[in-house]
Amino acid sequence: MVFSDLGLARRLEGAEAANARGCTAIHPQAAWLDIAGGCAVFVGADSPLSHAVGIGLHGRVTEAELNEVEAFFRFRGAAVSLDLSPLADPGLLVMLGERGYRVTEFNNVLVKPLAGTEIVLTPRVRRALPDESDLWSYTVGRGFFEQGELTTAEMDVGRAICAMPGALCYLGVTEGGEAAGGAAAAIYGGLVTLFADSTISHHRRCGLHRELIAARLNEARAQGCDLATASTLPGSGSQRNYERSGFVVVYTRITLVG
Repeated sequence: MVFSDLGLARRLEGAEAANARGCTAIHPQAAWLDIAGGCAVFVGADSPLSHAVGIGLHGRVTEAELNEVEAFFRFRGAAVSLDLSPLADPGLLVMLGERGYRVTEFNNVLVKPLAGTEIVLTPRVRRALPDESDLWSYTVGRGFFEQGELTTAEMDVGRAICAMPGALCYLGVTEGGEAAGGAAAAIYGGLVTLFADSTISHHRRCGLHRELIAARLNEARAQGCDLATASTLPGSGSQRNYERSGFVVVYTRITLVG
């Protein structure tokens, strides 16, 4: 049994912070700041990868630390965006409220213990090859942005994920070999984080996403992981597919912007 406690939150948010740092590999002006038990990451002023995560899970966050996080983003022309666990320092939420931060998004954090998990056949899923970074980025981007043409900035989100140290990127393909979806995973200390799940709209509702989940769990079991985690929008199709695959919600993370 997995208990939704502070120890679990530290493990999950610590992996999220490691992923965030890893996304700075290719951006020429990328930077990160380790602070207050988490980190703030900059990967471009308008990039969805620019945010703070894991803050406040290892003790009280001070006014000076929050000032430093804000200065980190504002110096680089970016809004201050924080992903906050409900198990973080309660005083941090009070400070953010006093500074006029607003909630912009909720994400459910799910986990699945991997002991006894069986290998599942995934005939439509394969690992992306080293020279398929742009194909993977385009495929995932089409699913996320719901459009056939992507800007350089939108493509760079996927390229940053592909360049993460230790990133495992997967493509879901049709019988004819057309790339129809994609996803990624990263492993830290026996925990596999599943993220960047995306299926192109006209290929949805055919079970491809569940195969992408299963393929990454197969790899995690092969590498000796004991726990898997993913984050989804509440009530989304992605959440339902994760729950069908044995995941359960352990808490809801909120995104605050100021």
